Amino acid sequence: MERGTSTSAHGIRLTEWAHGGGCGCKIAPAVLQRLLGSLPPGLCPPELLVGTEASDDAAVYRLREDLAIVATTDFFTPVVDDPYDFGRIAATNALSDVYAMGGRPILALALVGMPVGKLPEEAITRILEGGAGVCREAGIPLAGGHSIDTVEPIYGLVALGVVHPEQVKTNGGARPGDVLILSKPLGIGILSAALKQGRLSGSEYAEMRLWTMTLNRAGQALASREAVHAMTDVTGFGLAGHLLEVCRASGVAAVLDREAIPVLASARRYAEEGVATGASKRNWASYGEEVDLSALTEDEAEAALWRTLLTDPQTSGGLLIACAPEAAEGVMAEIRAHQALGGWKIGEIVESPVPRVVLR
Repeated sequence: MERGTSTSAHGIRLTEWAHGGGCGCKIAPAVLQRLLGSLPPGLCPPELLVGTEASDDAAVYRLREDLAIVATTDFFTPVVDDPYDFGRIAATNALSDVYAMGGRPILALALVGMPVGKLPEEAITRILEGGAGVCREAGIPLAGGHSIDTVEPIYGLVALGVVHPEQVKTNGGARPGDVLILSKPLGIGILSAALKQGRLSGSEYAEMRLWTMTLNRAGQALASREAVHAMTDVTGFGLAGHLLEVCRASGVAAVLDREAIPVLASARRYAEEGVATGASKRNWASYGEEVDLSALTEDEAEAALWRTLLTDPQTSGGLLIACAPEAAEGVMAEIRAHQALGGWKIGEIVESPVPRVVLR
């Protein structure tokens, strides 16, 4: 079977240059909380509509009554070997934070860290070309950036967008009875781990490329829907981690239907064989006590599988949306209008004094 190592024409395997890849190289949630928890409170002018309070995807600053700016940044080390693909995936992932706030991207700046003199310049150029291509696809200029010489390849964007202040979508606002919708399937972190082990087939790599390079444009279209109460994207902390952020910010709990959660078939198979990222284990250590897998207590293999799937770091993952039940079909239709595939009802929001995620 053809292996999908995604090695470039120059024989470069970018993942060999990095200790971790994609959103899997994020600092673990518990560690990040400790680091940020010691900081003194920052300035919070009334124009700052969204800051650091609820782990939202981007900051939002009101410029006038009908206009706010969305500002975010995202960058990481290689999740694939091919330089051009790495640039595209990193840029798609960075723009996702603007879409997740209901924003329309308007401008991007490149963040570049490369082992100059060690990594061929042609490979670095291809990374930059990949990111620039995604910006063109999103209809925005890549208007500059900053570069430094680093030990590991690092690439990403500062992304700016705009949104009406009354249409901002945040982690907070999910209500009991809301339907949970996911726009992309799980399993990207598992596939990236399999790729690094040289196990991924060509077709499996193609599927990984498809989802990680799909822009979350639907987020911008969903901004005007009042029935969409909360929205985020699923990235390095996994489905459970980002859903917990929604639950904490909204003062609710979530119940997931494991039969309804979309998982890439190849990723499920690799997970059953024990393939997982180190970030998945760090994620579980950070928030596992808030995830209820008691429905699986009699099947340890199934419980282990779902621990991996729920914590799997999703590089350029999908939107996670909480909306009123009567709006669910319209939300899924909007998703499919922008990306052809995707859009699954995976659970519901329930009333609870303790934020948690329950798998049924």
